[in-house]
Amino acid sequence: MWVRVLQLYEAEAETPDPVAGHLEDALLDVRIHARSRFRSLACASRFACYSVHDAEGAPGLPLRPGEHTLIAVREFRRVPLDASALALTVFTARVGRAVPVVATLAGFVERAVNLYQPGYLLLARSLEAPRTSLLLTALRDSRLLGAAAAAGFNLDDVLAELTPLLATPPEAYEYCREPATATVAASLSPYAV
Repeated sequence: MWVRVLQLYEAEAETPDPVAGHLEDALLDVRIHARSRFRSLACASRFACYSVHDAEGAPGLPLRPGEHTLIAVREFRRVPLDASALALTVFTARVGRAVPVVATLAGFVERAVNLYQPGYLLLARSLEAPRTSLLLTALRDSRLLGAAAAAGFNLDDVLAELTPLLATPPEAYEYCREPATATVAASLSPYAV
């Protein structure tokens, strides 16, 4: 059984990344099935860390501030997963609007999977903060997919429907290599997604 965790945190440029040290220490931990770190596109000091743990090695309760246990709503995985681009978007629904937000995103996921068959696509919601949901996408090679990838994973069309339901604009993140894997030639960590 797997437990998915999302940790949102801030790391100032002049101070060390508070999660990076923990990530380096746990890189070879066999209880961690996958882990991906992301940096906000809007704020360079804001990060997100998505990880999948063996339930036995999952972070214990109570969770740290900014940490969420995730419940998968829709998931699509091609095997073997060979991603070259990862993206994460976090959505916060208005009070009483979490269900329509998740339903709208689920429709987007269904269309994207049917049309573009991505390497990986996950729609999940937070157990601790039910108004928070996320969309994690992995493409094999966005350059090869070209316009099709841009169209398939462009959220502009769905945002027209989502905007009135959201408390804040969606927060987009791009993949950010873990410090310990920076010397690896691949653009993604072997532990990503």
